[in-house]
Amino acid sequence: MEIIRKSTRSILKRDFKKNWFAYMLAIPVLAWFLIFCYGPMWGILIAFKDYKPLLGFSESHWVGFKHFIDFFEGPYFWRVVKNTLLLNVWGIVFGFTAPIILALLLNEIRDGLFKKTVQTLTYMPHFISIVVVCGMIHIFTADEGVVTQLLQFITGKDYSSLLGYSSFFRSIYTFSGIWQNVGWECIIYLAAMSAIDSTLYEAGEMDGIGRFGKMWHITLPQIRPVIVILFIFAVGGLMASGYEKIILLYTPMTYDTADVIASYVYRRGLRESSLSFSTAVGLFSAIVNFALLWATNKIAKRNSDVSLW
Repeated sequence: MEIIRKSTRSILKRDFKKNWFAYMLAIPVLAWFLIFCYGPMWGILIAFKDYKPLLGFSESHWVGFKHFIDFFEGPYFWRVVKNTLLLNVWGIVFGFTAPIILALLLNEIRDGLFKKTVQTLTYMPHFISIVVVCGMIHIFTADEGVVTQLLQFITGKDYSSLLGYSSFFRSIYTFSGIWQNVGWECIIYLAAMSAIDSTLYEAGEMDGIGRFGKMWHITLPQIRPVIVILFIFAVGGLMASGYEKIILLYTPMTYDTADVIASYVYRRGLRESSLSFSTAVGLFSAIVNFALLWATNKIAKRNSDVSLW
């Protein structure tokens, strides 16, 4: 063991002398992570305390798992967990597959001008502020909005503002998210497709397979590692939803389908000043997300040899 330690120290010493400038460049990055990422993590301890700002962290009383139990036994536990899961499952089913389909279609377009036009039009919504996007959704789904009018024309029923119906919230949330991000997210897949060896397509043509066959038998298998990695990240965020868009779109009338863990934490933590309770709920969500990420990564590694670690 002593020989191994001396050998390791010797290797590190030689490597530091050789690459000292790279080590110096890494110091600010490490400091940033320590100060702004790992340093604030001690704050999760207030989930186990009855935190009072006037008493401070050290004087507040320890209460163990009281806030976790209150959340699990509370009247809104199943509602916020169910809504969070369903919104993210909708996002994976529709939002995860849409960029792949768009990238496959763009990859088959040979007209450069048309391809660039489509790419630009689909990228642009990503740069619009979420506040502006939510304002547009409110306008389009208002009583006289274009989406409301179109729905009335298709179904023959009269609707007022669609955001007032809890049954429409998941559809509006999911498909507006696809509209905003599909072009941006397909960039990753297009980049992966650009690295595919062109001789594979030439071999496919010699075998007589058409465009759909090349997409199915060549393009998709070649970008599978990228798809698997992004899918692991998507499942790892199954219990997390951004609270900004939810808060800007939902109303008390749509809480049944719109209230998620993030919006519940926002209301309890900031509006009602229940900081310990909201921290406990957030910690529960983070632990479940980590467990999902670990399990998905393990399954992916076993079945496809592609994994994060």
